[in-house]
Amino acid sequence: MNDLCMQGTNTSPEHRQPAAVVSLPPTMWFSTFLLSNEGVLLSIFLFLLITYYLKNRNPRNFPPGPFALPVLGNLQIVDKKHPYIYFTKLAEIYGNVFTFCFGSNKIVIVSGYKMVKEALVTQADNFVDRPYSPMTDRFYSGTSDGLFMSNGEKWKAQRRFALSTLRNFGLGKNRMEQCICEEIRYLQEEIEQEKGKLFSPAGLFNNAVSNIICQLVMGKRFDYSDHNFQLMLKDLSEILQLEGSIWGTLYESFPGLMKHLPGPHNKLFSHFDEVKDFITQELNRHKKDLDRNNPRDYIDAFLIKMENLKEPDLGFTETNLVMCSADLFLAGTETTATTLMWALTFLIRHPDVQEKVQAEIDSVIGQTRQPSMADRPNLPYTDAVIHEIQRVGNIVPLNVLRIAAKDTTLDGYYIPKGTSVLPILTSVLFDKTEWETPDTFNPGHFLDANGKFVKREAFLPFSAGKRVCLGESLAKMEMFLFFVGLLQKFTFSVPDGVELSTEGSTGTIRVPEPFKVYAKAR
Repeated sequence: MNDLCMQGTNTSPEHRQPAAVVSLPPTMWFSTFLLSNEGVLLSIFLFLLITYYLKNRNPRNFPPGPFALPVLGNLQIVDKKHPYIYFTKLAEIYGNVFTFCFGSNKIVIVSGYKMVKEALVTQADNFVDRPYSPMTDRFYSGTSDGLFMSNGEKWKAQRRFALSTLRNFGLGKNRMEQCICEEIRYLQEEIEQEKGKLFSPAGLFNNAVSNIICQLVMGKRFDYSDHNFQLMLKDLSEILQLEGSIWGTLYESFPGLMKHLPGPHNKLFSHFDEVKDFITQELNRHKKDLDRNNPRDYIDAFLIKMENLKEPDLGFTETNLVMCSADLFLAGTETTATTLMWALTFLIRHPDVQEKVQAEIDSVIGQTRQPSMADRPNLPYTDAVIHEIQRVGNIVPLNVLRIAAKDTTLDGYYIPKGTSVLPILTSVLFDKTEWETPDTFNPGHFLDANGKFVKREAFLPFSAGKRVCLGESLAKMEMFLFFVGLLQKFTFSVPDGVELSTEGSTGTIRVPEPFKVYAKAR
């Protein structure tokens, strides 16, 4: 029976039939792969890649630029220490109008005097507004307040008010000269107390320059030993350095991620809050003794304007008063103080220039009478040296972003409405087609054959156009009076064997590496 049951079903190895090989059509094989885990992941990746490409592809005739990776853009190749130098090199490859991607933020870089002037002056109305900034949005709590990052009618109203108010309180007048000369005396006394010993001038310069802003905004000056004043100055300095560092760039590029991560970028916002607290305390004191018929300063004038103009849409609110005041301090303290530090750097590196400046000052003013702006036409060499310090010092190398209000062209390239544009001031101040020796400290750039001072169109350290620096006239006055006042009284030097570096450290502004000097009384 068992034999009958097994008959025809021999399962010995030699009698087994090979299994049939199933061959799937290519379409079925691909579908099977897509259903696997690896296939699902690859499909998602390809979908995101195609979506990213379609979303970020450039329109026709858009400015060229280096290849950008998804998400990162070009961040992996930018010079983290001195990005403005890297952009200058890219301009040599791609031309004076090119594209660079900060993460997914596509920005058109504008380089060279001709194209920067085209964007900021010729097309001033088109490139007057600022693009959205995650960092600024967090600074101002989403209000679009302040003097420098606001747009539209609010910006116009606040800029007009600030200019007219600051003029009323002495900007460009003898009253402001007297205020600066008074501060020069305090600064000279502080330096004299060093008794010719080695000291760091950076803090003293910050104190002196910031006190000029304090006089305009708050109607008072602070003693150099005032604790809260010193904390505020420290905050201002660190904000500007961090804002322009790689940490600030990462926050602007990936705000959703960076706001949850630890790192130095978080100090930006705590420092800004401390500056606002410092100003708010002064605001509250002003409100207690406000004389509506006799405003003392910017804060008083703003409070009176708030009462008379019930239009919060134009920014006349207490919140915006604090923001605008903070902007004035940020823009008006570190820039001029840093320029004075660069002045010492170049004068010490070029002692013959320092001697020639002092000789001119001695012949026109002497060493006892305080300088005035009326002396400037009679000090052409001194004026030329100051301008060359500002040029080579290159205080604000990258400028601030603009946004195209409408479709336009730059250098023949198509710039669509809404495109962010960054004019590079470094490229103007060192433009080889505009300066005889752009990479050399040379006061002769601002002198004619007869030794008379000459203006140069490519001298744009304060930017240009409708967003030109609000405090340009004040900065020029401060720089001239402080510079002459210092060299009247002192000769500056460093220890033997020490050579001051001109490389600097780049944040929002470019500052010299820390150094100490001797100030020998003349």
